[in-house]
Amino acid sequence: MGLTMAEISPADYLRRARELAPGLVAAADQIEHGRESVVDALVERGLFRLLLPRSLGGAELLPADFVPIIEEIAKADASTAWCLNQASGCSMTAAYLERDAACEIFGGPRGILAWGPGPGTARVVEGGYRVSASWSFASGSHNASWLGCHVPIVEADGTPCLHAGGSPVVRTMLFPKSSAKMTDIWHVIGLKGTGSDRFSVEDLFVPEQHSATRDDDTRREKGLLYRFSSLQLYAAGFAGVAMGIARGMLDAFVELARDKVPFRSGGALRDNHLIQSQVAQAEARLSAARAFLLGSLEEITGDVACVGHITLDQRMTVRLASTFAIHQSLQVVDTAYHAAGSSAIFEENPFERRFRDMHTVSQQLQGRQEHFETVGQYLLGLDPNSLMWL
Repeated sequence: MGLTMAEISPADYLRRARELAPGLVAAADQIEHGRESVVDALVERGLFRLLLPRSLGGAELLPADFVPIIEEIAKADASTAWCLNQASGCSMTAAYLERDAACEIFGGPRGILAWGPGPGTARVVEGGYRVSASWSFASGSHNASWLGCHVPIVEADGTPCLHAGGSPVVRTMLFPKSSAKMTDIWHVIGLKGTGSDRFSVEDLFVPEQHSATRDDDTRREKGLLYRFSSLQLYAAGFAGVAMGIARGMLDAFVELARDKVPFRSGGALRDNHLIQSQVAQAEARLSAARAFLLGSLEEITGDVACVGHITLDQRMTVRLASTFAIHQSLQVVDTAYHAAGSSAIFEENPFERRFRDMHTVSQQLQGRQEHFETVGQYLLGLDPNSLMWL
């Protein structure tokens, strides 16, 4: 009899990711151009269920165990890691659903959920909501069986539903992908294999049980993982994508430098004193960022286990460590790319795709420089401009 997901250790999942890596490297070009799907391999290894509750057959990994798995996949192929992290964060919604609905959406091996940002509304009707909206950047939507969206709620007459403090009531709506219209918009320079297209629905009925608020008051799962929000796992996981890209890039450069003899240089690239210094500093940047992120996640998890909830201080730390890791990884990638010279521009070498993927990661929400401003305001005793992405 095989092991259940709950009986498989985090180290086993990391090993599974490493075993999958050579196949991802071999398929990277096909993945980028949409000609190869690795979903079966990910499903077989349980990698879409890393943040799913144990009660639903998931692994329910804690943050510091989850991020290295995403990082390992990203070393091989960033698009695969990006989609895996996105789907994993989405699956945390299961902790807020009634069990029957959670089983319906996530119960099967292909229970994969994708979503993206965008404007829309959900109008209250008998038994649920009527949803109309269009959303973009739905990473992994090509492989998903369900789609979701976060929309403000309006009454039947169109009056916005508000909390006591005046903020809008927002709920997450979930529906089969077959209910949505997909539009191909993903023509980009990096992370091409994510297929982050647009989807839309018009006056779609979503039953009440297929919606959730994703706040503490409605959480049905009591596990330690779900004291964290999906936003915090997205931040840390996408930092893991960035660190994986940077590690793969730096390792490839070190291998190149051992043998490459630049034109008119008189010696191997590794004998160049500037290159030696750059490699050492790149290693320090990446190692320091990784230690800050994983160490913070471990410490915060221990504190949350004792206190029962994550504090604003800790949310700020997760945001800071995640954003820092993304930008340090960007510098490592840029250093290796430029140091590799003309070797870096050829598609056959392991630099050009990673360069494009890393710069695409840094342009996404999790890599915004404004996150440093938000944390800085908080550290200086000011009211941060935005807490919505913490």
